[in-house]
Amino acid sequence: MSPFLKRFRDFAYVEWGGIYRDVSFELRTKKLRAVPMTLGACALILALQVIQHSGNTGTAWVNRVGGVYATLPWWKALLRTPLSLFVPDPSLPVWGLIAQVVFMFGIAEMTVGKRHTLGIGLLATLAGTSFARYSLAVGPDGFLGLPVSTLVVRDTGPSAAVVALGVYVACRYRAWWTGGALILAMLVEVVFIVNLAGFEHLTAIVATLLLCGLEGHLRRRREAALRPEPARRTPG
Repeated sequence: MSPFLKRFRDFAYVEWGGIYRDVSFELRTKKLRAVPMTLGACALILALQVIQHSGNTGTAWVNRVGGVYATLPWWKALLRTPLSLFVPDPSLPVWGLIAQVVFMFGIAEMTVGKRHTLGIGLLATLAGTSFARYSLAVGPDGFLGLPVSTLVVRDTGPSAAVVALGVYVACRYRAWWTGGALILAMLVEVVFIVNLAGFEHLTAIVATLLLCGLEGHLRRRREAALRPEPARRTPG
């Protein structure tokens, strides 16, 4: 084996070995039962895609139950947020979206669990929605303000959740190079393609990193509380 291949093998083992071990174990022991939420998410995305392409009535229904806009009242946006996570952009190929969900939701479900996967997906979606509202409030001349034309579009889909889950899994498994590469890719996207999606991806990443930091802090506090205190010397 050449030195380059050996270095890459060692890097891959350190970076992705833990993820590969846990994912392969889940698939080997449970097969499709390892990813019920991921399969359900894919089925829901496909169903909503079919409905919104079935005519004006279907499009209106999808918009009414899962369409989130920066101009909506907060209470209405919050009610629609859970379903908006699975409403695909009608102008994008749904198969690419399904592939992202199968890959990233599947890995997350098998490594950090269903509750974390769904919770982080919702957190990322809410963070993105909050950024859109902030940008609309400050206007195009404000800090991180975007043109109004980019903010009044329907703000749905799992892309922010996919990015956030990638960063979260990387942090949990200490795959620092992978997490860093993902963050760098999102920064490059914002620099070269100024649109709402790119900024929402970055907002989702910031929210995820804050969550990872909070979890790490709480974990260290629990470990410190469980650690036995050193025995005190008695004088004499």
